[in-house]
Amino acid sequence: MVPTYYLDVVSLEQTIFSGKVQKIKITGIEGELGVLPGHTPLLTTIKPGMIYIVNQQGNPEFIYLSGGILEVQPQSVTVLADTAIRGQDLDEQRAIKSKCQAEKYINNMHKDINYIDAVAKLSKAIAKLKVIELTKKVI
Repeated sequence: MVPTYYLDVVSLEQTIFSGKVQKIKITGIEGELGVLPGHTPLLTTIKPGMIYIVNQQGNPEFIYLSGGILEVQPQSVTVLADTAIRGQDLDEQRAIKSKCQAEKYINNMHKDINYIDAVAKLSKAIAKLKVIELTKKVI
């Protein structure tokens, strides 16, 4: 039997995932993190991107995260995110539009455009598109 631990992925609106998993991969503030059963306790900020989950049965799942906090305990892991959306629930056309709009703002900088906000929007749109792409491969 493959070792597992309990994972909760929670957004401001709802619990997105709750169950046993074999492993996860997520982007922390210091870089990529893989969490296997028995991982050392940890509390860190996570970047906008995705969480890759291998559930108890060995099936992959991808969830977009707008950023948040990761807490690793001996028997459980919790991800608290401002926004968390399952890959199959993301709107691809909307993400493409957001990406194009952010790129347009960055390429045509004006005094009224906040560069940092535009880059953050671009980063989130790219992350959503990556989650959509990966989800399509496993469905």
